[in-house]
Amino acid sequence: MPNVTVHATIHVAVENQLAANDEPVVRAFARVMKQGLSRHDAVHAIGSVLAAYIYNALKLAGTPETLRAEYYAAIERLTATEWLNSNDG
Repeated sequence: MPNVTVHATIHVAVENQLAANDEPVVRAFARVMKQGLSRHDAVHAIGSVLAAYIYNALKLAGTPETLRAEYYAAIERLTATEWLNSNDG
C-alpha cells in the first residue's frame, strides 16, 4: 500500500502545476488524456515523473535549473503507453 500522505502530496503538486499553467505539464496532461488516460490517471502519470524528479533532486548534486530542465524533458517524453506499461495498466 502506498504512503497516503505522499500520494496526496504528489496529486496536489501536479494539480498546482496545472493550475499555474506550467506549460510542459499542461501539454503532457493534454497529450496523455488524448492518448486515452482518464484525468485521474493523467495526474498519476505526471505524478510518477514528478516523484522521480523529487527523488533525483534529493539524491543528485545539480542546480535547480538543471534538475528542472531534466524534469521538463521527462514530462515532454511521457506517453500514456509508457506509463501504462510501467504500471501494468
